[in-house]
Amino acid sequence: MSTMQSFSTLCSDFYVNQKISLGVDLPKVQELATEMFERIRREIPEFERIRPFEEEVTLETQEVDGRYQWVGLRPRSITSGMVNPSHIEDAYNLHRLVLELSPYYLSLTPLHVEFVELVYGFDLPARENQNNIVMQTLLGNTPLASLADDSMEPLLDVQPRIGFALNEACDLQAFVEVKTRTSAAEAATQVFQDEPISVFLTVRKNGPIQAIEELESTFDRLAGHIEHIAEHRVVPDIVVPLHQAIGI
Repeated sequence: MSTMQSFSTLCSDFYVNQKISLGVDLPKVQELATEMFERIRREIPEFERIRPFEEEVTLETQEVDGRYQWVGLRPRSITSGMVNPSHIEDAYNLHRLVLELSPYYLSLTPLHVEFVELVYGFDLPARENQNNIVMQTLLGNTPLASLADDSMEPLLDVQPRIGFALNEACDLQAFVEVKTRTSAAEAATQVFQDEPISVFLTVRKNGPIQAIEELESTFDRLAGHIEHIAEHRVVPDIVVPLHQAIGI
């Protein structure tokens, strides 16, 4: 079974996102977006609409069988993502295209780049107290789990997050975060919405960078790390146990 196939069997949605965080504002984002988005459409014709949000302009595809792509421009960030890609390289091709075009269309320089990060997201639907699931599955039999008696004290917030360095300089970093969405009202009434538990794996390279051409090799480096950490740590140690506990 391929990595993509194994991911899709464990969660309702799997997504691969990229973010280029900028230290200074991009000028005239609205005007710059149009030309760059038209260029992206020539490479990926599925993109077909532009939507404005507060301080953001996005280029989007239609959702087909749960799969869609997007690119977003804000004054301080350039983001892109693909939900439920058929192949991981489809998502990577989008992100590489954004990295390739951004310096030309947005006049991006090394001085702009604060960090570049790549994110794997896993959504696991759980119509129950998600905090109980995370506590029992990931923190059971630890001192943290003994802080509250979930049989008498409904858990309101259990969202572990761990970060660690991937090099001696500590500028190449990984973060694993589990996000629950059970509200206090749901915990009190025991009536739960159909929202997922999300597991996020983020690999980030902090700036500065010396040359804008480094973005491509930086992406390859991030992709190598995130694939290894996902396959050997996050999926077997976080996603699979949660999947089994939920019973999806």
